[in-house]
Amino acid sequence: MELTTVWFLLVAVLFTGYFVLEGFDFGVGMLLPVLGRDDRERRVLINTIGPVWDGNEVWLITAGGAMFAAFPEWYATLFSGFYLPLLLILLALIARGVAFEYRHKRPEASWKRRWDTAIVVGSLLPAILWGVAFANILRGVPLTADHEYAGGLLDLLHPYALLGGVTTLGLFLTHGAVFLALKTTGDIRERAGALAVKVGAGTVVVAVAFLAWTLTIRSSAAAVVLAVGAALALLGGLAAARVRREGWAFTGTAVAIALAVATLFAALFPNVLPSTLDAAGTLTATNAASTPYTLKIMTWVAVVFTPIVLAYQGWTYWVFRRRIGVQNIPQH
Repeated sequence: MELTTVWFLLVAVLFTGYFVLEGFDFGVGMLLPVLGRDDRERRVLINTIGPVWDGNEVWLITAGGAMFAAFPEWYATLFSGFYLPLLLILLALIARGVAFEYRHKRPEASWKRRWDTAIVVGSLLPAILWGVAFANILRGVPLTADHEYAGGLLDLLHPYALLGGVTTLGLFLTHGAVFLALKTTGDIRERAGALAVKVGAGTVVVAVAFLAWTLTIRSSAAAVVLAVGAALALLGGLAAARVRREGWAFTGTAVAIALAVATLFAALFPNVLPSTLDAAGTLTATNAASTPYTLKIMTWVAVVFTPIVLAYQGWTYWVFRRRIGVQNIPQH
């Protein structure tokens, strides 16, 4: 296997891990005012992701770094053409991170409400915009023969991209609700489980429509298999949620998101950013890649450090695996 293909797969794996892990973070953030009926319940919700949310964001940093080093032409064109959406995602993630740290600094209800709003908005915007961005990556954007983006913001907001945004929004909401049902006790657990089933029913319809549309734009045998697997995993997760098997439900939604992202990358390959303007402008895994020597050095670094990072993050989830409820939150 060529190193360009290896690094395309690694970038795909990194983004898949990011969406699976940060997906339930976003879901919890968006559900904060829905499932948290008072301050103690909202603190329970925040505490379910408190030990892991910043570690989950490392997947995005690593994915961006891998893209920059392995496919600099892809990185440069993508980040210049998608500048405004990616900037909004960055600002939302910054506001969300600050809100997690500042919310408890003062006791006033108005202070906490403002930071709660920042958490909700900081989770909502990326949940939608990531779907819009990846839908555009797969469909293609207007690129010149010099790989320069020749469109504007409105070129990114076509129906397929908007459906992609609604799909990631629904998947993350469902994933977050299932995660809360898995990590909490009492009334919050009951409400989260019921909400996961309700939101998930609509998400199935939207996700199937998006994946079917995707396969009409670009497709491969692997992409079809992965898309079918994603739909089945989501249905299985919702079936498990209905009978309160939260562990299996979370596995189902996690696998569904992973396979959905894998579907996009499988359909995209060997391109990394197709051009809708000039076929000569299409970026592929070959013409967007770094030199073979660079890829070789990066491969050895990845072989050494990737297992260490995975082991550390797995240990973190194991340490903070227990359920929590309002009984674990002191009144003050």
